[in-house]
Amino acid sequence: MHVAAVVVTLVAALMAGFSGTVLLMRAQWIVKALEDYRVPESWWTWLGLAKAAGAVGLVAGLFVPVVGVLAGICLVAYFAGAAITVARARWYAHIPFPLVYAAPVVGALVLGHAA
Repeated sequence: MHVAAVVVTLVAALMAGFSGTVLLMRAQWIVKALEDYRVPESWWTWLGLAKAAGAVGLVAGLFVPVVGVLAGICLVAYFAGAAITVARARWYAHIPFPLVYAAPVVGALVLGHAA
């Protein structure tokens, strides 16, 4: 595996892990956003765990590639869903935020496939 693929994968895992952690910790800025987007509070823990599991899966994928690919696909789907949720809430200026988190995951998938 190329160094670039490993670095991008670790960056993607750190970003997804951070995103999941702040949601699980109920950071005020993320709680406010989820309330604005009308995401039910009963979903918050599951969404945070999904991001955290995706981060772990990306790292595990460095050793078991199929796990990383599956985690990457799930994270891309997660962040695409987040962008759709933001758009449905009509917070158009916030659409780039989930896409910023999705970008390194896509990069990791592409670089991992190229390696």
